[in-house]
Amino acid sequence: MPLPLAVSLDSVESFALTWLPIVFMGLIVLLIGVTLRHMPRTKPQEIKPESSESIEWGDVAGVEEAKDELREVVEFLRDPKRFRKLGAKVPKGILLHGPPGTGKTLLAKAVAHESKAKFFAQSASSFVEMFAGLGAARIRRLFRAARKARPAIIFIDELDAVGATRGKDISGEKDQTLNQLLVEMDGFAGADDLVVIAASNLLDKLDPALLRPGRFDRQIFVSPPDLKGREEILRVHSRNKPLHGVDLDLVARQTSGLTGADLANICNEAAIFAGRQRRDVVLMADFEGALERVVAGMQSRRVISDHEKRVVANHEAGHALCSEVLDSVERVHKISIIPRGRALGYTLNLPEEDRYLKSKDELSDYLVVLLAGRVAEHVVFGAITTGASDDLKKVYEISRSMVAEYGMGTGLKSRRLPADDFSMSDATRREMDVEQEHLTEQAYRRALAIIMENRPLLDELAHTLLENEVLDRTEIERIVAVHRGRPFVVSPAPGVGPRIAAAERLRPEEAE
Repeated sequence: MPLPLAVSLDSVESFALTWLPIVFMGLIVLLIGVTLRHMPRTKPQEIKPESSESIEWGDVAGVEEAKDELREVVEFLRDPKRFRKLGAKVPKGILLHGPPGTGKTLLAKAVAHESKAKFFAQSASSFVEMFAGLGAARIRRLFRAARKARPAIIFIDELDAVGATRGKDISGEKDQTLNQLLVEMDGFAGADDLVVIAASNLLDKLDPALLRPGRFDRQIFVSPPDLKGREEILRVHSRNKPLHGVDLDLVARQTSGLTGADLANICNEAAIFAGRQRRDVVLMADFEGALERVVAGMQSRRVISDHEKRVVANHEAGHALCSEVLDSVERVHKISIIPRGRALGYTLNLPEEDRYLKSKDELSDYLVVLLAGRVAEHVVFGAITTGASDDLKKVYEISRSMVAEYGMGTGLKSRRLPADDFSMSDATRREMDVEQEHLTEQAYRRALAIIMENRPLLDELAHTLLENEVLDRTEIERIVAVHRGRPFVVSPAPGVGPRIAAAERLRPEEAE
């Protein structure tokens, strides 16, 4: 009887040893097949000129230099014979770089519409896969389709996703994809009438081989717009909105440093504000509310105690007081103790003109303004709170940059000291710390002197702010005019002459 059982066990074991590996391998093959079948496939996406949201040159404002460069490419693709007679060749690549929101992708859409050429748009991140070789294959497929459709333009958005410096990718997939892109742009299979336009926010991280002539011949910096450019952008984004009594020139002056995307958001928020009030037109007050929301954040519903309100009011009044006293600091446009975002209050300083350079005296005065909030808390209440944490962070960053980046210290004036320089001696680092401490302590003492000498104005600003919660420029000037009989006392920085008091800058009619 035991013999048949033994025979049965042997047959099962033989069957398992023979077929289980085959079944296991079959399951693996099936799993790989299902994975490949459901893997996102990236095909070259041709965008018709009439389908690219109809973006024309007139719809792109504030980036005139970039538009002029791209117009040449459009004209070459429309009439190549005119340039070829002169021996000119179309640039193989154009790299648009700059801060986010300045209009790089919008420029590419305008080129797609204006050139009437075949336009292939692809995001660089779509080339990156976990399987080696797929990114390079997708690059080859994209360029093959574009060459068949010449004249054509290839637009690669966020180029830094595959264009970063080689040798830093562990898997090697990004390096292989970048190598294929380099070969396609300037290899043996080069072709005319094919232009590659790329956009990136991180120019310093791109591989040097991408940036040489023959690949990206032109590198166009798309900067935030100037005053004229901001006004043009506001007109573009508000031309389909019923404006009433809106001074776009004033709005442009109040938005220094903002990008085109920020300005478009302000126009949209202003229309939303008007719709919320059930009005048929957009007023200047709507733009002011939109600017406040974009710059300071959304209004919070948190409830703070009366004591905290007094602390916040004196904190913001300290900022405003020093801003009025120091001429080099932008004038205060609005003070508020209404919580917005993570802040319990804010002081909004808006420049009267675009500035691209800052002197040591101007940065030192800005440190005084930043520290004035904490100083006011200590002077009025004899204690300090955590409300100045963001101010202290900015003070650290600015003072560190003054010493290490701009050579504005007392002893370290002739060299730059980058933070990632690990060959720097301990003595130099110690000297940097001493220089930085000197700048911040000097600013703290100046802020203390200004607030102590102008204490009545501080109290008046804080008291009015507690009553109204918001003070605009007109109200601030009225309060300052009341104190004209008590001239501001300014604690000048070493080597700086006396400054004109803010009260003296007021015209006689403003005091009435």
